[in-house]
Amino acid sequence: MTAYSNSDAARDLRPALDKAPAGAVNGEWFFITEQAGVASQTGGYMYADGSHVAEGNHAFQKVREVVEKLEASRVQPFNKVMVHWTRSKIPLIRGRVTVETLFDETIVPRGPQDPIYEIAALARRAFWEKYGSVSDGFTVERDDSNVHNQTKWFGPHRRVLNIKRNTTLTLATDGLSTPWAGIADPENGVGCELFMELDASNMISQQIDDWAHLLITLGDLVADGYQVAADVENYGAILFCALTNEYNPVTRIILSSDSRRIDNLPFGSVPLIRVTPIAESEIAHLDQSDEWASSAARHALAERQIAI
Repeated sequence: MTAYSNSDAARDLRPALDKAPAGAVNGEWFFITEQAGVASQTGGYMYADGSHVAEGNHAFQKVREVVEKLEASRVQPFNKVMVHWTRSKIPLIRGRVTVETLFDETIVPRGPQDPIYEIAALARRAFWEKYGSVSDGFTVERDDSNVHNQTKWFGPHRRVLNIKRNTTLTLATDGLSTPWAGIADPENGVGCELFMELDASNMISQQIDDWAHLLITLGDLVADGYQVAADVENYGAILFCALTNEYNPVTRIILSSDSRRIDNLPFGSVPLIRVTPIAESEIAHLDQSDEWASSAARHALAERQIAI
């Protein structure tokens, strides 16, 4: 294709943008090319006082067309396009149009090989090594991932760590705080990790595997409703979900806040959320009508002498 420059785009836009609604004196449009499957376009015409004009949607389509031509021409790499239009103060003279393109590295989606993922994993492992012996292996469930290697936790890690100290076994999710793959947002995933403590003195390996896979399932639920961490912080403890019959006599899961945080992650620290399986009898006599049945959850934890 023949090279298509910014000045070519401005020339093509001028006749269309000059069809501005009455009273519009300038306009600006911002286009972000496809990032992780999504492109966006904002902007419009404005009055002299800076307020936006409700009309003039024809400009969006025309801006989109010239952006497509600029992308096809590939004169230089870009992921943002800025279009500015100013009405001429002289009658019958066309307005002034400028088209700028730039490459903004901060919005480039993270690819499957980005080193940020391993940085997050190393930070979590270093944290848990302070509390026991961390197994070299993982409990992990691998489903088909997309081109960015995303799992159900929106990053490449969807696994559980095994930490042993004396007779206490800690199982901890390892990946909810990994920055999401395929986007560039400066966030540590869903901003938390889950853990549960078990008495391993009489547990067989199959029981440990069952609890670890349950923790992965709970991680899926937390990732799907990623405001859960904020709710736990707000209420201290929440009655999160029910368990299937195979986990009898425990029937419910409480998620509660923990005083510890995992530091040195790519975008700051994240809190730990304790997972506590309980029997129905521990809360059956309690009022569960408030948000997340948080009062009942806190009472059950207090009976077990678990601080929140």
